[in-house]
Amino acid sequence: MIARVALPTRASPRCARGEGKIARHADVQRPGICFARARARGAVVEASDGATQLYDVTAHEQLEGGLRGAALNAKAKQFPSMQEVLRNIPSECFERDTLKSLAYAAVSTAITVGCGALAYAFLPLKASWWPAWVAYAFVTGTAATGCWVAAHECGHGAFSDNKTLQDAVGYVLHSLLLVPYFSWQRSHAVHHSRTNHVLEGETHVPARLGTEDANVVFKLRELIGEGPFTFFNLVGVFALGWPIYLLTGASGGPVRGNTNHFLPFMGEKGKHALFPGKWAKKVWQSDIGVVAVLGALAAWAAHSGIATVMALYVGPYMVTNFWLVLYTWLQHTDVDVPHFEGDDWNLVKGAFMTIDRPYGPVFDFLHHRIGSTHVAHHINHTIPHYKAQMATDALKEAYPDLYLYDPTPIATATWRVGSKCIAVVKKGDEWVFTDKQLPVAA
Repeated sequence: MIARVALPTRASPRCARGEGKIARHADVQRPGICFARARARGAVVEASDGATQLYDVTAHEQLEGGLRGAALNAKAKQFPSMQEVLRNIPSECFERDTLKSLAYAAVSTAITVGCGALAYAFLPLKASWWPAWVAYAFVTGTAATGCWVAAHECGHGAFSDNKTLQDAVGYVLHSLLLVPYFSWQRSHAVHHSRTNHVLEGETHVPARLGTEDANVVFKLRELIGEGPFTFFNLVGVFALGWPIYLLTGASGGPVRGNTNHFLPFMGEKGKHALFPGKWAKKVWQSDIGVVAVLGALAAWAAHSGIATVMALYVGPYMVTNFWLVLYTWLQHTDVDVPHFEGDDWNLVKGAFMTIDRPYGPVFDFLHHRIGSTHVAHHINHTIPHYKAQMATDALKEAYPDLYLYDPTPIATATWRVGSKCIAVVKKGDEWVFTDKQLPVAA
């Protein structure tokens, strides 16, 4: 259920700015972008034509979800430094066990390959068996997401102290899932270093009210109605969101332009480049793995038929992409989770805008708790997943007013986000979601 609540502006001391180092592989420089401050009755938004538009935010009704507005009004909260936060997490949480990491990766791989082998041996490739093949795709793709998460830990340096082994495991697992390992390693590092920054964030950065992207979505929603829009929005995001992001940078940071995870020269240059310096070479290295897997799939299709590859590989691949997008989207987005810019953003504040959610014991096991311990992961991405629950418990105890957990069932939260998180408008020092166009201020 969604409630509409009035959110009064409260005068409060400025929060302490978070300190700490950005991920070692991010090499992110902070651009000195500054937008006009919101006026008393409005918010200035850069429109699609480069001009500015002033909206009357007194007409904005703040939506409230399962967090009950806990993330809002961040300015009234006291955010610690990153060093202080890390001191409150047990030191053993940062210890990596290579054998344990390999064991988890092996279990995920064994379940995935085992499902494929069983389907190949026992499921007839006939149209009448489509329900069984759909079930197979869901189960196998869900299991393969565990392999994705293991490779994700490799990219973060949370898998092993042996960097060569770590990158080898991550490269192989991600390439098998058509993910350019080093390219994603870099863009994901940027995502962590600029979480919930409305201009410099990376992946699922919301459209700003008045931009072309926001205008198109609002028009479509008005044309077909909220329910049908939400359905098609979710289908589009889950089915196509991941490959479109890799190929065009869709939902990436506006300052980076149209990026491409396979062509490092795309997008903005200089300090806003997604793949600066040495990363261009690493992108090409990543391409080799993806091209090799695509070649193997083509050879398999030539030998066994396209239908075989579609049923055994593409179906589970689509499900794995669904899980990836779901986790990334829901862990950083909801109707009452704000974004920031300029001096109103800092590393600690962004990390504490992450949301833990209840995925249940089965998915927590298969996906190595990526969704239920995501706050800890954003506080420090080198914490291995098998230590993340301990770190989460420590954060809950030390920062009960900052730690975010939304008990809303996942299906309900997904529909809410897909329906209501249309665009953001600046209200005070926070960019907040709106599901309606706002009037232009006089």
